[in-house]
Amino acid sequence: MSTAAGSGPGWRRLHPRTVLVTALVTAGVAVGAAVPVTVALSGPLGYAAAVGWALTGAALLIGCAAAGDYVRWRRTRYRAGAERVDLHTGLLLVKRRSLARERIRSVDLTARPLLRILGLVTVRIGTGENTGGDSTLTLDPVARAEGERLRRDLLDRVVPGSAAAHRDGELATLDPRWIRYAPVSFAAPLLGGAAAGGVMQISDWVGAQDEVIRWIADRFQGTPLVWTIAVLAAAALAAGVIGALGLWIEMWWNYRLEREPGGTLRVRRGLFTSRSLSVEERRLRGVDLVEPLGVRLAGAARVDAITTGLTKDEERSADHNTLLPAVPRALADAIAAEVLREPAAPTGAPLTAHPRAARGRRLRRALAVALAPVLVQVLLGVLLTPVLLWTALGCAVVLLPLAVALALDAYRSLGHTLSGGYLVTRSGSVRRSTAALQRSGVIGWTVKQSLFQRRAGLLSVTATTAAGGGAYTAHDTDASEGLAFAADAVPGLLEPFLERG
Repeated sequence: MSTAAGSGPGWRRLHPRTVLVTALVTAGVAVGAAVPVTVALSGPLGYAAAVGWALTGAALLIGCAAAGDYVRWRRTRYRAGAERVDLHTGLLLVKRRSLARERIRSVDLTARPLLRILGLVTVRIGTGENTGGDSTLTLDPVARAEGERLRRDLLDRVVPGSAAAHRDGELATLDPRWIRYAPVSFAAPLLGGAAAGGVMQISDWVGAQDEVIRWIADRFQGTPLVWTIAVLAAAALAAGVIGALGLWIEMWWNYRLEREPGGTLRVRRGLFTSRSLSVEERRLRGVDLVEPLGVRLAGAARVDAITTGLTKDEERSADHNTLLPAVPRALADAIAAEVLREPAAPTGAPLTAHPRAARGRRLRRALAVALAPVLVQVLLGVLLTPVLLWTALGCAVVLLPLAVALALDAYRSLGHTLSGGYLVTRSGSVRRSTAALQRSGVIGWTVKQSLFQRRAGLLSVTATTAAGGGAYTAHDTDASEGLAFAADAVPGLLEPFLERG
């Protein structure tokens, strides 16, 4: 339990076990470094002397790290007052930082495995402003009970209309059947490639890469090259699937989404590293239904929050605002409606289709991308070796139908509409996104029309906002219809720039 700092009312210190945490982490690093050092020194010095030097170095490293963290603990104190949250730390360079409570937008709790064993958490208090480290205070670590107290105390605000028909409390909990969507995510092939690269890299470090290559060659001796590549790719993909399943379990085990009194959405999840992310409803501006290609083919989608006050670190974090992992699409729409306190999810509203000219633009772009490597190989095949002509033919057979299929799918994904107090835009094929943004959250419009769009009677309208990605675009709409959509979404904002026929 956090103790008072003794330098004034309300001041507290971090948990004293922070010194133990630092010592244990440093001990792990020291052990990992001591093994190769002992092996290296055992030749010239002898085994006993090498072990002695390694143990001495490890003890010195652990002692210095623990002493430094003890000084940090002694010199760090924090206070959550009625108007501000203060943090004072430092020995030679003293830092005094303060956040106004009214500007605090998030209090996130994270506990790595060692912290969980010791009953501690890291508390990150943020205002959501992009002002570098000045917009956040990190208390690392405090007792779990203290972290929960801070989170409730700093985020417990009464939101007008919070007593609406939609319930408080638990909105969604983990269904183990959702794990079936992990293998069809992009993580599986990426992890498979990483596993194959890791095997080759580690074998190179220990000087056994040639033996590994020879062993693989012996296993596939007499097997056609195409089948060899297919089997190796399947093995890498299988490793990627196992890795994706493990990653999903670590990230989403114990998942729970709940709405707390006062208007805060809280996501708790994690198997080894527990995470608690909070989103104030007053900074919520909508939701984004994200459907990566494999997940969409399986009939699923995930739900992300569109919120104001994202820091640069949060924008780079892909899962920081994820409210719901990949689940069946109907359930995703239902949870989106609960989150927005709407009778029906705007993301499920019928969308206005885009003109056929938009399909032509996607087909031309996709064919250009697919034909570029084919033409390069044909040119090099004519100049250098006929083998490249056959590889060009193989690329054309694979890439051209794939490009056409993706282009047609991207066209079918296009759409926009107005649904109650929300404007909805949808686009993308490999990663389809259906964003429902509050019309009151739109602060401006950007209208773009290239020369080719003008000839086709198309344009793109982008709603700019302080929330989420900052811009949500209806791509390649009919020119007059797209402008009418923007004008109707936020009456009066675009009107001075329009000429109505």
